[in-house]
Formats: sequence, structure tokens, C-alpha cells
Amino acid sequence: MRVQLVRGLRRAAAAASFLVICVGCLGGCAADRAASDPTNVSRPTIGPDETTVRVLQLNLCNSGRAECYSGGRAVSMAVALVHQHRPDMVSLNEVCRDDLRVLKQAMSATFPSAAVASAFTAAKDRPTQAPVRCQNGQQFGDGTLVVVSSPARGFRSYSGVYPVQDPHDPEDRVWVCIHLATRFSACTTHTASTNTTIALNQCRYLLNSVVPRIGHRDGGDPIILGADLNLAPRGSPSPQQCLPTGYQRTDDGALQNVVVSPGTEVRSHSVIDMHGTTDHPGLLVDVVLSGP
Repeated sequence: MRVQLVRGLRRAAAAASFLVICVGCLGGCAADRAASDPTNVSRPTIGPDETTVRVLQLNLCNSGRAECYSGGRAVSMAVALVHQHRPDMVSLNEVCRDDLRVLKQAMSATFPSAAVASAFTAAKDRPTQAPVRCQNGQQFGDGTLVVVSSPARGFRSYSGVYPVQDPHDPEDRVWVCIHLATRFSACTTHTASTNTTIALNQCRYLLNSVVPRIGHRDGGDPIILGADLNLAPRGSPSPQQCLPTGYQRTDDGALQNVVVSPGTEVRSHSVIDMHGTTDHPGLLVDVVLSGP
């Protein structure tokens, strides 16, 4: 299913404002088994001043209102992948709010000695400005989770609505980020699926306007974006056209990307078969952060 935007220039001021939240963490959960076929799952060799961040990008199509909905099996598949591949960051599109709780428990069980930060933002219903709802009544939107190795250093979340939306789509598209102090910011978004020009403009807004403000506030730490950008790698426009100078990206061969800022390197990636639980594959990417 698509998560959409729509909001004219009257939303520009609201989109420019950040929602800043101190986030807690949670532990415990039972494990599932995974079924996947990534081409590369071993973490890359790194130098003494480098850190690997494993990113799992997923579009779970879990609203209950789209043809790709699989009765919640996509969430169970995502839990299994977390246990199998041990990602440090999970970016999620087309999920219900409670799906983040389930994935957060899976990550906490996988990393019992660490905390897990999470942030969710709901797509907006353009006519009413209320949150879009899943079939089960929960809010529907995008979320990100990240392992916090040192909770004492703190983390904050930011989110917003794009100032440019597709007027033919009943949903406003959104973005959300978690900033980990002295490490990086973990972001996700699901840009317009009905108009590639609007999707490109939203991607550019996020990377050229939003991300620099987060970096300025928090010391210029690296940015990792896992997202369904709805821009095909060989399309026109393509996701490459929204990248600022020095940024890198990798994709699943279709619409999902992991994008990283300068000073950060995509070292390896794998495309994971989700076995019919959603209409998108999983994208598993190892990113290397350089030391100071």
C-alpha cells in the first residue's frame, strides 16, 4: 500500500518544525526463525577507528487495507530477520504503531545488554489532518529503531510532514529520525507513490533541508536513511538525483534505498526474500562509520 502526502504550502511551516522527544528503551521478547536468502550476511572487515552499523530496511504493507497485506505475517517475518541478522538499525514503512513495539522487543532480545530507541510518526489524512489509521484502528505510518550502546549519552527523535504533497492523494507523507548523541542519526521516510516528481522533491527536502538542521543541532554526526523512496534506480527521475554531494546510496533493485552522508560508507548489501508476506523485499546493508 502507499502512504501519501498531500499538503500544500500552508503546511510548510509545520513541516519545518521538529518534534523533539526523549526516548526510552525496553527489553525482552520471544524469538522466531527466519527465512531469507541474502547474498552477503557477514559483517565487513573494518579498521580500528571504524564502526559497522547493520541496517535492515523494510516496507511491511501492514495497514490491513492494501492488497499486499498478509494478515500480519510480514511483522513475524521482520522479527525473524532481526533475530537472524542482528541489525543495529531497522527502518520501517507502512506499519501500524504497535508493530514498532513488537520489533523493539525483538531487538531488545537480540541485544540484551543494550537499549533500543524507537520513533514512529503517522501519515496524515489530508481532509481531516487526523492520523491515518490501520484497519485495526492503530495509527499508520513510518518508524525507525536503533540499538543504543550507551543510553547515558542520550537520544532524541525528530519528525515532520513534507511541505509538498500530491493533491490527488488523501494522505500526507512524513519523515522521522532518531539522533544518537556522538554517533549518527537514523532516519526513514516513505515518499509519494503516485507522482515521481513529488517523490523526488520530498527526498531532496529531507536530505537538503531537514538533515542539515538535525546535523547542525547535534554536532554534524552522520546520517543513515533507510527508506522506500518510490524512485526506481533506472527511472527518470532516479533516487540518485536527490542525493547531495558526497552522499552514497544502495538499493534493492526497485524502490527501497539506504542512503548515507559523507564520512560514512556503504560496505555491503543484500536483498532478502520476504516470501510473500509483503510486496517489497528486505534490504540489509552494512554501513561503516569512520572514527573521529
